[in-house]
Amino acid sequence: MAHTARTPSINKRIREPLIPINGPLRQTVDAIFIVIGSFIMALSFNLFFLPNHIASGGVSGLSVLIQAWLGFEPAFTQWAINIPLLVLGFWLLGRNYGLRSLLGSVILPLFVFLTSSWPVPTSNPLLASIYGGIGIGIGMGLVYRGRGSTGGMALVAQLLQKYSGLSFSICVVMLDALVISSAALVLSLEQALYALIGLYVTGKVIDAMELGFSFTKVAYIISEHTDSITKAILEDLDRGLTKLTAEGGYTGEHRTVLMVVVGQNEIPRLKTVVQSVDPNAFVIISNAHEVLGEGFRQIKT
Repeated sequence: MAHTARTPSINKRIREPLIPINGPLRQTVDAIFIVIGSFIMALSFNLFFLPNHIASGGVSGLSVLIQAWLGFEPAFTQWAINIPLLVLGFWLLGRNYGLRSLLGSVILPLFVFLTSSWPVPTSNPLLASIYGGIGIGIGMGLVYRGRGSTGGMALVAQLLQKYSGLSFSICVVMLDALVISSAALVLSLEQALYALIGLYVTGKVIDAMELGFSFTKVAYIISEHTDSITKAILEDLDRGLTKLTAEGGYTGEHRTVLMVVVGQNEIPRLKTVVQSVDPNAFVIISNAHEVLGEGFRQIKT
């Protein structure tokens, strides 16, 4: 059970989303996110990954390998892989998935084709793997914000998940590992290692895009003086908190755990408040990747 304590001055109001979740304006905003994200991905691919022969997973990585092996234009390779996969997605995963993947699957190779002659900023593969990974991560993050997909290996991973019973993340890792292992054979082991760096950076940037760059902390406080600490937090820190009902693992005694979310700069004040009431209190402080709602960043759609 959990009970939330709030200051009496807070007057809660239910706010309607700025953009209706399923309205035409929302669909337009989603399409803009997908287009911008696809452009950033294509630019990062052509400026960093392709000229430095970095095949960091996915259909784009396959197109790098096929160009090195057979000399085919990467944009045409990506279309040749994405379009049949898109048709397969409509058939096996349903109309909704196919529609969400349609725009990204078609427009990403188009941007790859249109930006193929842009000047390359670096021939250093390490820099290329880092900056290319950042650009791909930002682009994919925007596509995901637009509730879309660029098709390709994401669709193959979903099909594997559906028919193998494995988790989606495991399927994605398996497919990326297959592409990078192929890079070691077609290109070189060193290029495969650079591809791993690019893939790692991309994953971290996507996480940052999804979770934000929050410095918010969440604290759990266990004490025999929860009422006094609650009052001190509400009055001195002006923060709401939640009371969680817990049971001691060794003693079996029922007790209350206070959960409070604060900013990074409020941590010293929180410690001082707790210690002034109960120096023996047990306090756990950890990172909160993203906090949405009253007193913090508002939920946006």
